Amino acid sequence: MQSLFGVRMDDLTIITTAAAFREGSPACAAWRDAITAIRHAVFTLEQGIDAGADLDGRDAGAVHVLAEVDGDAVGTGRLLPNGHIGRLAVLRAWRGRGIGGALLDALIEAARRRGLKRVYLGAQARASGFYEKHGFRVCGEPYVEVGITHMRMERGL
Repeated sequence: MQSLFGVRMDDLTIITTAAAFREGSPACAAWRDAITAIRHAVFTLEQGIDAGADLDGRDAGAVHVLAEVDGDAVGTGRLLPNGHIGRLAVLRAWRGRGIGGALLDALIEAARRRGLKRVYLGAQARASGFYEKHGFRVCGEPYVEVGITHMRMERGL
């Protein structure tokens, strides 16, 4: 059985949905709750980012990915219609196992399916190496957002 850095491939599920933050089925509400809980744990509790900065009103128009291991939500990310990838977060206990890369790959594939020619993101500076390993390159000078140094990065599709 293949594994992804300690996570058995058949135990890891990546859900891609454009409906998580739209009104609808109970499954959508469950996905929204899981996505929101992961982002709160990583961005607000762990990194000290104000919850209002995370909840920017753009979730309803985004494609979201949700990583589950054995049915437990462990990571998330989103793709905006303009190609901006963001809100990539993996719960601390699940980092270093390839889940972030799997989420990023799913977001890149979602962008391709939508006909986008490039994707871009604002990487926290300490995570820029992760994105470089996935084909992104730094574009421009570092900037500070929510008290954290970021790098604008992009990748052609």
